[in-house]
Amino acid sequence: MTIITNIEDLRVLAQKRVPRMFYDYADAGSWTESTYRANNEDFGKIKFRQRVAVNLENRSLASTMIGQDVAMPVALAPTGLTGMQHADGEILAAKAAEKFGVPFTLSTMSICSIEDIAAHTSKPFWFQLYVMKDREFINRLIDRAKAARCSALVLTLDLQVLGQRHKDLRNGLSAPPKLTIANILNLATKPRWCLGMLGTPRRSFGNIVGHATSVSDMSSLSSWTSQQFDLSLSWKDVEWIKQRWGGKLIIKGIMDAEDARLCVESGADALIVSNHGGRQLDGAQSSIGALPAIVDAVGKQIEVHMDGGIRSGQDVIKAVALGAKGVYIGRPFLYGLGAMGEQGVAKCLDILRNEADLTMAFCGLRDIRQVDKNILLPGTF
Repeated sequence: MTIITNIEDLRVLAQKRVPRMFYDYADAGSWTESTYRANNEDFGKIKFRQRVAVNLENRSLASTMIGQDVAMPVALAPTGLTGMQHADGEILAAKAAEKFGVPFTLSTMSICSIEDIAAHTSKPFWFQLYVMKDREFINRLIDRAKAARCSALVLTLDLQVLGQRHKDLRNGLSAPPKLTIANILNLATKPRWCLGMLGTPRRSFGNIVGHATSVSDMSSLSSWTSQQFDLSLSWKDVEWIKQRWGGKLIIKGIMDAEDARLCVESGADALIVSNHGGRQLDGAQSSIGALPAIVDAVGKQIEVHMDGGIRSGQDVIKAVALGAKGVYIGRPFLYGLGAMGEQGVAKCLDILRNEADLTMAFCGLRDIRQVDKNILLPGTF
């Protein structure tokens, strides 16, 4: 068996096992991918203060996110097409997250449906919502999330327009995917993936097909999605969704202090500092670079989370030190999923936990709740 020591090992294995169009979909940024790279590279500029001769017994990474107990301050981010990284991907990832004790967030653009996840898990999960023009569809989607006992709604605000992702254009990624000669030849080299997909009925967008008006199959989905993302989205819509949902609300896609203050005014329970993994505005600041100013702007008025560029447990500790109450991982768990299914997602979480625990110990702390800027070397953040 391949020895897995870090997230990069999972990435390499996933690249071998997942068809190119779906691997590239998960791993691509927009345009020149400068923001995608900065998300990761800017973590590397932050340095720790190593401490010694401190009692390191009984260490704990346990924390809370929006009042929910978590084994460590990490949640699985909402990622579209997760079920194309591995058959039944969202189900497998949700099961791994539940066993580990961290939140799983299901994307609106998932392959497995809200109902699929509820049927295969025993604890509440989170649901991510995109705002579509079809408000009746959104109403039904929110009702389905309520019926599935979702404990938080993650409202994504940074996808009114779609960033241009060159790899997707080259691969012909669409709904349904284009079966070009190049794609067919590449699929022939991924027999494990093909057998898995043949063995599951879940190969369309489970939250949309059969639920949205006039979308009965994959062929009708493409035209629907191209017309549905709402260019007129405003904070009034956020207010409406909050009232309609009635539960914990997390707003995703915040990169500006003024928008963070508007999140506070909206009454949301948390915000996520996020540039969509570098997949939207290329040339935007990295998420970890934007985090401190946003934390300073809102103080303790709202819980601040972040995503983008997390590739290790050390990155988790750095984000928490700079004020994040929790972080979200997208690509790391997708690499694990594509590499080894549910076992790979569990391995990803184990890697992050071990790295975060050791890093905290080397910095002289025993409890994640003690982590703050004091563990970082001044001048590096």
